[in-house]
Amino acid sequence: MRVPSFDEFADMLDLAIERIPERFLRALTGGFNVQEEKKRDGDYYVMGEYIEDGLLGNFIMFYYGSFKALLADEPLAVWEEEIMDTVLHELQHHLESMAGRDDLAQKEIEELTQALRKGC
Repeated sequence: MRVPSFDEFADMLDLAIERIPERFLRALTGGFNVQEEKKRDGDYYVMGEYIEDGLLGNFIMFYYGSFKALLADEPLAVWEEEIMDTVLHELQHHLESMAGRDDLAQKEIEELTQALRKGC
């Protein structure tokens, strides 16, 4: 399979974002951003993250290198699905933050705890 270029990845991301109604983007002052690098947190690749910054505002960052590392052998349809899943996941963090909730973060901690216990 051919790996999408950084620009092609950004275009696929734009198409996914364009499908989101404006009301869900309220207070996402820094919008959506893409870095070419990959990001890791221990053994895990970080595909995207929701960031709240007092100076830069609230924004979502995507890491092309992480997608590339995990999806290099996958067809474009898998890339598109993973991009949409990541957009929705990070947007959920944003919406929960606005609502004063952290349900998704709690779920992530539970999943990490289970994964770590299996590795022991």
